[in-house]
Amino acid sequence: MTGRCALLLGAVNVSGANRVPMAELRALLSDRGGLQNVSTYIASGNIICDTPKDLARAYADVRALVAEEFGVDTPVIARTHAELARAEREDPFPDAELDKMVHAMFLEGEAAAGAMEQVTARLQPGERVALVGRELWIDYGRGGVASTKLTRAVLDRALGTAGTGRNRNTVRTLVRLTAPA
Repeated sequence: MTGRCALLLGAVNVSGANRVPMAELRALLSDRGGLQNVSTYIASGNIICDTPKDLARAYADVRALVAEEFGVDTPVIARTHAELARAEREDPFPDAELDKMVHAMFLEGEAAAGAMEQVTARLQPGERVALVGRELWIDYGRGGVASTKLTRAVLDRALGTAGTGRNRNTVRTLVRLTAPA
């Protein structure tokens, strides 16, 4: 496999919890992680690198390294440039009022049967959700993440698979950062 990809860590560096210093992580991944041309984007756990030959092994190795070095066991979700670009193109909420209130939750696997019924039942006024492939798109509306009942625990339980969210602006940036030179 060629090109670039993003390895997305779930729920790191959020409100002081699950601290993973990106500069240290970059150095470790370059030295011991077997990844090439490693960079990170903001502190929320976005690793950009050349797409490894064995992507599944790469994200398992990154998860193990993060747990060993920083004491944080968190999912690592991989997306190639093509997958990120497809997700951006298929964003179901182009009419959303605020880009920062629209999030794509990148899922590790397929959502469980009945997941959307469970998620939809928890929506607050003004919120919308759509499952597109292995991305759950959430438009939090004006209330934002602070007022939602769609917490990480609720989503993980309903979906039956791990995931990690990025706002629309971050998704756009990841598409750009993984694009062929």
